[in-house]
Amino acid sequence: MALAFDEYGRPFIILREQEQKTRLRGLDAQKANISAGTAVARILRTSLGPKGMDKMLQSPDGEVTVTNDGATILEQMDVDNQIAKLMVELSQSQDYEIGDGTTGVVVLAGALLEHAERLLERGIHPIRVAEGYEMASRIAFDHLQHISQKFEFGLDNIEPLVRTCMTTLSSKIVNRCKRDLAEIAVKAVLAVADLERKDVNLDLIKVEGKVGGKLEDTELVYGILIDKDMSHPQMPKRIEDAKIAILTCPFEPPKPKTKHKVDIDTVEKFQTLRLQEQKYFDDMVQQCKDVGATLVICQWGFDDEANHLLMHRNLPAVRWVGGVELELIAIATGGRIVPRFQELTPDKLGKAGIVREKSFGTTKDRMLYIEHCANSRAVTIFIRGGNKMMIEETKRSIHDALCVARNLIRNNSIVYGGGSAEISCSVAVEAAADKYPGVEQYAIRAFADALDSVPMALAENSGLQPIETLSAVKSQQIKENNPHCGIDCNDVGTNDMREQNVFETLIGKQQQILLATQVVKMILKIDDVISPSDF
Repeated sequence: MALAFDEYGRPFIILREQEQKTRLRGLDAQKANISAGTAVARILRTSLGPKGMDKMLQSPDGEVTVTNDGATILEQMDVDNQIAKLMVELSQSQDYEIGDGTTGVVVLAGALLEHAERLLERGIHPIRVAEGYEMASRIAFDHLQHISQKFEFGLDNIEPLVRTCMTTLSSKIVNRCKRDLAEIAVKAVLAVADLERKDVNLDLIKVEGKVGGKLEDTELVYGILIDKDMSHPQMPKRIEDAKIAILTCPFEPPKPKTKHKVDIDTVEKFQTLRLQEQKYFDDMVQQCKDVGATLVICQWGFDDEANHLLMHRNLPAVRWVGGVELELIAIATGGRIVPRFQELTPDKLGKAGIVREKSFGTTKDRMLYIEHCANSRAVTIFIRGGNKMMIEETKRSIHDALCVARNLIRNNSIVYGGGSAEISCSVAVEAAADKYPGVEQYAIRAFADALDSVPMALAENSGLQPIETLSAVKSQQIKENNPHCGIDCNDVGTNDMREQNVFETLIGKQQQILLATQVVKMILKIDDVISPSDF
């Protein structure tokens, strides 16, 4: 197949080492790609919604993760197929951009691929299918804008934000105390938000976890929390109106950069050396005292002699604090990070109302709270839980809630959840399909059917009859002209998602539809797959 002959009848090679490559072309290639994409979507389908199941993933080194966050599941599943990798990237881009809806976007893409396969079997050209999907996604995008609602919130009225975060948290393990966690997430975001610019820097929110206690003990600290304790057990455990020197230079005598050797042959010389070293330490401690510091936070360690001196001079110190934590402490306390002792001046000190050490349980675990800072724009969410897996999953859930609150501050439009937005879009797309002449209208109808797969998966995961439930809700939406009817997953007794307070962000939903359509178009356009064979 890849052999050609020149005018003298000699063969020459076009594809090198062809017998070592496998090649799929035409409809076979598209079907193989579609089945790879739908296989990934099928894995995530069961973990959609408030009654979704969790997945347990074991990494090669034996670490176990239990989660139902779509992006995390796909990231840790060692996927080999190229098309499956596209699905993984799809959920990651939803995670980076929106932070929520990572499972839904993959389920939607899987459904679009399934319906595309049926159209291809009928003999419709893949490009026509892709174009039809593109038109349908635009209709759905505009329809979402049309059915969305704006809601007002302020620093004194955070209830709408809390309710939207509760919708996100209701599909996680932590849903038994979703109200508390949603409030913590919203307060944290509002503490660091710039409401005039409608921007939130999530880097200022530190999420820290410690095994022990119970989930209800999770708290929001207006300040910084570091997993360190005072360097000497006899140093004071509580400092009020602290002035903090933040140092990145080591608390020890300077070492020359060149290779050196010191010959000590008499006791006097040794004494001189010891006194010189002690003088260095004395000067360092004195410099810190002179500028008025009442607490030293150092990135490096210091030896026992320096520790002893600091203790005697009543200068509490913390050592081995990481670089990221130092930066957050500097932001929160309004201090400057000082790289050399010579540069230490009173105006570079950070200020905090109270620095206290807190111990947990019967263990010797202690943490340092730095609270009532000069600039309270850095906050910490401190998570407690029964085991490490629970804390990791809570961190992921809190991250989703923080992202939702941030998206609402950027754009305060919402649509209603529970599959109601998808059903409404499906009805709108179905109605618009008749206006398009040509083969595309088949693809537009297929898009409308694919949108129904999200509410159907919700109903299935909640133990309801999927087809009956979906058709009942759909007919109710059309009859009452009410786009807020969705699947009653929690068995509350009403299909109206306004009454159940199930909200989702508009930009999150729009992004889902756009991203899923883009990826499906890309997969449909591939008609030749050349890959190295396995042997």
